[in-house]
Amino acid sequence: MLSVNSVVKTLPRKFYNRPTLTVARELIGARLVRILDGVKLVGLITETEAYISEKDLACHAKVGLTPRTKVMFGEAGHAYVYFTYGNHWMLNVVTEREGFPAAVLIRAMQPIEGMEIMSARRNRRDTFGPGKLTQAMGITKSENGVDLTEPTGGLWIEAGIKVPNSLVTKSPRVGLNNTPEPWLSKPWRFLVKDHVIARKASA
Repeated sequence: MLSVNSVVKTLPRKFYNRPTLTVARELIGARLVRILDGVKLVGLITETEAYISEKDLACHAKVGLTPRTKVMFGEAGHAYVYFTYGNHWMLNVVTEREGFPAAVLIRAMQPIEGMEIMSARRNRRDTFGPGKLTQAMGITKSENGVDLTEPTGGLWIEAGIKVPNSLVTKSPRVGLNNTPEPWLSKPWRFLVKDHVIARKASA
């Protein structure tokens, strides 16, 4: 049984308490860590999307403060997990100052620890999608509101590999359906080609 102790070095709250686009870019290459049934699962974040404030018509916060969006209006560094399309959990990281609703959606990762377990949970399929990575890591509503700056919640983010700009593509966010312009075309998505940051990445 794996125990979480003080040697864990999570990304600090000040990392998240910054402009959302900065956080979204700098999360590329970071280590997403999950303790599931006593086993450590780790993936390098390879794709993110930024959602910024009530003015962003692609952001849940456009409807204001509700029971669902409450976490987004709270302290930076907490997980915002919601259910969508009837079968997918989505993991987001709250950013910026308290009271200003913004978050980064973690869209994909490259598994580097606990790969066999994650692969089995995915029926041997990839983790290149927000619902896919949460399924691989067993992230559900129970993780909504978890403080990602503390390992005690069993879910956190650590510093990982610095990925140069030459390997990171920016593009419009995906799956926004009928979101109007200019929000539909905002280049607020960051991704690594083929979702591979390191061929032999390790802890």
